[in-house]
Amino acid sequence: MSKAQNDVVITGVGIVTCQGVGKEPHVALLNAEGAPQTIVELDKFRPYPVHPLPEIDWSQQIAKRGDQRQMENWQRIGVFAAGLALDDAGFKDNADACGTMDMIVAAGGGERDINVDTLIVDEGLKRNDREALLNEKLTTELRPTLFLAQLSNLLAGNISIVHKVTGSSRTFMGEESAGISAVETAFHRIRSGESTHALVGGAYSAERLDMVLLFEAINVYCRDEWQPLWSRDHGGVISGSLGAFLVLESRAHAEARGARIYASITSIEGDRGNRNAGNLEKRLERLLENASGLSPESTAIFSGSTGIPDLATRERSVLERHLPGAAVRGFGGITGHGLEAHFTLGLALGALAVDSKAKVPVFDPSHEKPMAAATKAAIVTTVGHQRGEGVAVLSAEA
Repeated sequence: MSKAQNDVVITGVGIVTCQGVGKEPHVALLNAEGAPQTIVELDKFRPYPVHPLPEIDWSQQIAKRGDQRQMENWQRIGVFAAGLALDDAGFKDNADACGTMDMIVAAGGGERDINVDTLIVDEGLKRNDREALLNEKLTTELRPTLFLAQLSNLLAGNISIVHKVTGSSRTFMGEESAGISAVETAFHRIRSGESTHALVGGAYSAERLDMVLLFEAINVYCRDEWQPLWSRDHGGVISGSLGAFLVLESRAHAEARGARIYASITSIEGDRGNRNAGNLEKRLERLLENASGLSPESTAIFSGSTGIPDLATRERSVLERHLPGAAVRGFGGITGHGLEAHFTLGLALGALAVDSKAKVPVFDPSHEKPMAAATKAAIVTTVGHQRGEGVAVLSAEA
């Protein structure tokens, strides 16, 4: 493939999952001989398993204790992962570069007042006028300051404060689709010449009763014991605390400063719509058209499947039909599902696999097959738990 100056390349990876902090443990995971270790918390939110946050020294990326204290955990995770990406790209101490860097973040609505949620649920068991109950409690029980501390764009604001990234700033909300749109926007800004370098990503704190409740309310959370991603026969979602940020640059910008390039992004696109009557399959087929021509033996498919049985089965059938022989890896089975941050996490893992020429081990031995050759290209997918799909294609530099 010919190389153009406005190609979009990945030059920084910041990643935190239950598997470890930074790129090193994740490179080791992608190059391991056997299936990765399962790290899951079964007791804290029983009967709901959760992939927990690893031990983190926040001061490595958030030097001021005051800054650490005023953030909720989802913000700390994101600011920390963003700092790792900036460090990895060589931008951390470059004030000029950070001052002109675009920042595009995918974030949820922050953490909730669990006591008020519990009060509403308990009262709702005693009354039938639940709409009136809800309005009553929302006007009398919530603290206005809670909302001020939980605005979704505060993640971007804290990254600006801590890491001095002060170019343009955008925040997307909207579950998995937010992560897809964030990276897609950064990609097209760089491809079109509107931007030369961008920090993009998201964070998710899964160890929260409010988020467990939201998944359970629509009957999609996996109960009791951890199961491999493709083997889940009920529920499906096991969430994970994680953060994933990338530094994207134009090829010209990266090469001018001698940056290390992990991989180039050949294409990225998101879509959404009705999933009935084969519409999901049609959209995925169209999104995968940009992956045509890849060698199955050296292509790793990092599927961002939630594990919800019906959606997982439908996605896998499309992937196996479109690129038979390619290695499909449901990465949420070992990291947990990261909602807004999930797509960026898949891109981070894909970039590390391409760069290290990994033979990515199977994550679910019952449903995944070994890779035949080292990774030269990666396909990253995400199918949202309710809506939204995205596909990106990564290619090696050499």
